[in-house]
Amino acid sequence: MLRNQEVARAAVASLALVAACAVAASAFGAAGFLPWILLAAVAAAAPWIWLTRKRYQAIARLSQSIDAVLHGDRSIDLASMSEGELAILESELGKMVMRLNLTADELEREKQTLANGLADISHQIKTPLTSLSITTELVRKALDARGDCADEVERLHRIERLQAHVEDLVSTLLRLARLDAGALALAHEQVDVSDMARDAARPLAIAFDLADVALKLDIEDGCSFTGDRAWTAEALGNILKNCLEHTPRGGRVTVTAHEDALACRIRVEDTGPGIAEEDLPHVFERFYRGASDRAGASAVNPTGVGIGLSLAQGLIDAQDGTICASNARDEAGRVTGARFDIAFFKAIV
Repeated sequence: MLRNQEVARAAVASLALVAACAVAASAFGAAGFLPWILLAAVAAAAPWIWLTRKRYQAIARLSQSIDAVLHGDRSIDLASMSEGELAILESELGKMVMRLNLTADELEREKQTLANGLADISHQIKTPLTSLSITTELVRKALDARGDCADEVERLHRIERLQAHVEDLVSTLLRLARLDAGALALAHEQVDVSDMARDAARPLAIAFDLADVALKLDIEDGCSFTGDRAWTAEALGNILKNCLEHTPRGGRVTVTAHEDALACRIRVEDTGPGIAEEDLPHVFERFYRGASDRAGASAVNPTGVGIGLSLAQGLIDAQDGTICASNARDEAGRVTGARFDIAFFKAIV
C-alpha cells in the first residue's frame, strides 16, 4: 500500500499534522492532554487506513481476475464488490470480457466453417483429378499393349507429370489456406528429430535416386523439440524438395541437427549454386520465384510456383520456431550451396 506515492504522501501529511498538534499542545502548556491528542489522531486515522487497505485488496483481486482472463479464463466475478467506483470499473471490465468471449466464439465458428469448406473443396478437386489419373494410366497401358505408339505414350507421360504437379499445387494451396485461417490443428508433443527427418525424406527417396543426389542425415542422438512431428516433417520435406530441385547430379543434400541450452537447431544444406543475393530476402514470400526458376519453367517442365518454402515457414512459425535462408561458403568465401537454418526454442521455466 505504501508503495503508492499518493498514499505515502497522505500518510506523511497525517503524521505531520499529528506531530504539529502535539507540539502546539506542548507549547501552550497542555502537556496533560498530549496522550489524548495522540490517541484521537490514531483513532481518526484508523478508519482511513482500514478503508485504504480494503480498496487495495479489492484492486489486487481485480488484477488477479484480469491476469486469469489473459491466461485463458473466460469468466470474471461481478458480485465480489458492492457500490463504488471500483465496482463500476469491475463491471465495465466484465462487460469487456463477455464481449471478447462472444467475439472469440464467433471467430472459432467462422474458423470451423472455413475448415469444413476447405475440406469440401479438397474433396471436390481431388475426385476428378483421381479419375483423370486412373483414365490416363489405363490409356497408357492400352497404348503400351498395342506397341508402335511411342509418341502417344510420351505425351501421356507428360500429362501424368503435369497432373502430378497440379495435385501437389492444389494440396499445398489448401494447406496454406488452412494455415492462414488458423484451422490447422498442431500437436504439442516431444518430437524426435531423427524420426521426423526420416519421415520427411521417405517420400522423396525415389526422386533423390532419379536425380542422382545423395541425402545425408547427421543428427545428434536424442535431439528433440516440442511441436508437431507430422507438420514439421511436411515443412522439412518442402525444404528438401527445394534443395533437390537446385542441386546438380552427383551433388548432396545434408540435414544436421543438434540441441544446445537454448534451442533445437536443424540445418539443411545443398551443394547447388546457392541463392542469388537479390533473391535471399524473398525466398519465403508466397508465389515468389527466383531468376533460375523463371528461366527453367515451361509448359512441359513446370517448376515450383513459390509456395513450398512459404508453407514451410508458416508451419515452423506456427510452432514458435524460426527459419532463415542463407548461402553456405567455403574458407575462400565462395558459395558452396544454399543453407536453411531452423530453430525451435526451449521454454524458459
